Amino acid sequence: MSKSWPRVPLGEILSKSDEWIDIEPDERYKEVTVRLWGKGVVQRREVAGVEISATRRRVVRSKQFIVSRIDARNGAFGLIPEHLDGAIVSNDFPVFNMNRSRIIPRFIEWMSKTERFVDLCRKASEGTTNRVRLKEDRFLETEIPLPPLSEQRWIVERIEELAKKIEEVRTFRKSVENDEHRMLLSVFHQITAGTQRLPMNEVAPLSRRPISVDYEKEYPQIAVRSFGRGTFHQPVLLGAEITWQKPYLVKSGDILISNIKAWEGAVAVATEVDNGRFGSHRYLTCVPVQKVATALFVCFYLLTAEGLHELGEASPGSADRNRTLSAKGLMKILIPIPSYEEQQRFDALFRQVEVLKNLQAETAAELDALLPSILDKTFKEGF
Repeated sequence: MSKSWPRVPLGEILSKSDEWIDIEPDERYKEVTVRLWGKGVVQRREVAGVEISATRRRVVRSKQFIVSRIDARNGAFGLIPEHLDGAIVSNDFPVFNMNRSRIIPRFIEWMSKTERFVDLCRKASEGTTNRVRLKEDRFLETEIPLPPLSEQRWIVERIEELAKKIEEVRTFRKSVENDEHRMLLSVFHQITAGTQRLPMNEVAPLSRRPISVDYEKEYPQIAVRSFGRGTFHQPVLLGAEITWQKPYLVKSGDILISNIKAWEGAVAVATEVDNGRFGSHRYLTCVPVQKVATALFVCFYLLTAEGLHELGEASPGSADRNRTLSAKGLMKILIPIPSYEEQQRFDALFRQVEVLKNLQAETAAELDALLPSILDKTFKEGF
């Protein structure tokens, strides 16, 4: 972009909106909030007036620019979308009208998604660590590069054309991923149709390896993500730091299950890079019986809709955080067990799909970085 863009204070293109509404107890209102890092403006909730403590609230209008006083330094700003026209916000969210003769709303929205714009907001904020706030006067005094309207329109059209193509690729990738999972489910159901079912205790019994803690030793930790997203590594824990925890040794090939999030799919097979790490007493380790079941096959079943239902039934409790998986209940879950050879063939297919998913994840990271890169190149000259 051209370095000749004139720089203008935000106060020349943004003006504070002070449209307020009296809150009626019997009316219902949409409340707005702003997500961090340029993720946009969304509805926080719809609430009855009687539930709102304030007697007045500021009203927002479509295509106004809204900023979070508290989180502007973290990229919390954006345009009010059409469907939230007439919604309300608290006083922590200044709202600005735009001078349409000087700026196109979508132009400043795209500009605001750059690190440079976020940095301007950081400089316009002040306060202690927990009380940093955007100073509106300083924010409006901040200068931004502003090309003519014709050039703004051209820039917005090009960016949105590229953003649309990126989203099309992302949608296609998601479709392929869903197809891969449906294919695995189809194969799984084919080989388990009418097959015998054995209790978990006969398939992959509980096998925990408690350790005696050495206060001078380091214990690399392992944990499991919910929704079948695998294992991850937590920071090394010194033996002297271990108090109420009861570490258990984990080996590759273990089926690792969180006893507080099993119902949410916190189930995974430990891999070679997990071998020798330690799980807390919150994790149950199960080891498949040789020539009876494979870890990947059992894990796959537990993450199917039926398997998650069974884990939920074995996790009594009224609230999510209180739903603790019973080890006895887990051992009673009936697992469909086709021949060991069929399980191995399924595992091979599963691993092939995982290779594809890993490649897709790499391209996804590149895809996620593409639009920010485009925005950076578009606006960097002006700044």
